[in-house]
Amino acid sequence: MAAMLLARGGSAAARALTFGCLRQLHTVYQTVELPETHQMLCRTCRDFAEKELVPVAAQLDKEHRFPDEQVKKMGALGLLAMDVPEEYKGAGLDYLAYSIAVEEISRGCASTGVIMSVNNSLYLGPILKFGSEEQKHQWIAPFTSGDKIGCFALSEPGNGSDAGAASTVARLDGNEWVLNGTKAWITNAWDASAVVVFATTDKSQKHKGISAFLVPMPTAGLSLGKKEDKLGIRASSTANLIFEDCRIPKANLLGQQGMGFKIAMQTLDSGRIGIASQALGIAQGALDCAVDYAEKRLAFGSPISKLQAIQFKLADMALALESARLLTWRAAMLKDSGKPYTKEAAMAKLAASEAATAISHQAIQILGGMGYVTEMPAERHYRDARITEIYEGTSEIQRLVIAGQLLKEYRG
Repeated sequence: MAAMLLARGGSAAARALTFGCLRQLHTVYQTVELPETHQMLCRTCRDFAEKELVPVAAQLDKEHRFPDEQVKKMGALGLLAMDVPEEYKGAGLDYLAYSIAVEEISRGCASTGVIMSVNNSLYLGPILKFGSEEQKHQWIAPFTSGDKIGCFALSEPGNGSDAGAASTVARLDGNEWVLNGTKAWITNAWDASAVVVFATTDKSQKHKGISAFLVPMPTAGLSLGKKEDKLGIRASSTANLIFEDCRIPKANLLGQQGMGFKIAMQTLDSGRIGIASQALGIAQGALDCAVDYAEKRLAFGSPISKLQAIQFKLADMALALESARLLTWRAAMLKDSGKPYTKEAAMAKLAASEAATAISHQAIQILGGMGYVTEMPAERHYRDARITEIYEGTSEIQRLVIAGQLLKEYRG
């Protein structure tokens, strides 16, 4: 898959790209001297986003329609299993490559970006790290091509940020686990073919009594709640998963019993890099839109880009974006090198999500009335950006994680 992806990148490099106002922008990709492999990947994903996502993103958003055709094409390119080894039908690339790809896809369509991120980080990630060899072949390989995608069920109606308070329970009955409870805000819920779900197996152990399970979808005893009517990322489905005496084989336990909280927290560290990258894509799309409009919109006889007030806005937007991008790449490179990255992933997610919200806000301000109507993508960027400060841990949770890690470092 990696060879296919990079081969497409080579041909894409020979073509002129017209993604928004990219002809006028010199992105950080050219200035940081990324490896050639990653530059080719960037060009491939940018080309794909321009051709396959930008033309349909507004319609997908309007109709709340899952981008089935585009997801299958992404699977064929290896974008749905980027750091999965080729022996499990993945692309065999690193996490920096994954971050770059998520950003470029999200630049074209943030909904498609989060679908990609959830499958890579939250579904495949924990199975790759904690699954048995048999589980990897059964639960990873079929989810790399785009024909099937997965989801991740941790949050509940009564506990979002308090991940250790899972009220969903699992009890062992012979050779089967029986699950009961409700999981909330599950991205990809209506379109997934499997879910990594967390449930309490021993209440007396509190967070140490949580375990992780692999559940096929559909399956008896598992039903879906209504599709949530969301502010943004409307082409991705979000719904409750309701378990009512849902029976799964004993072998579907992921990792060891009681390891669920550890699996969830480590998975979220990786997932935050994915969401940071999604936020970067939204922010870059908003900045592209703002620059393009500022260059074309005339006021007082000149483009508004000549006005100092507009220039200051653009400068602040670019500063926030590129700062967050470098934080995100640092977290990805730490993960790739096998070093601790919990604090850095939280920093990246916090910086990128808040940058996306601020940049998309200022983009609408620059566009004025045109930013407030659906004729321009600025309002969609604004709506899509807001969720990045909430899922995979709110901004408040990121600050707690950063402070906790920081104090631990000082205390030795």
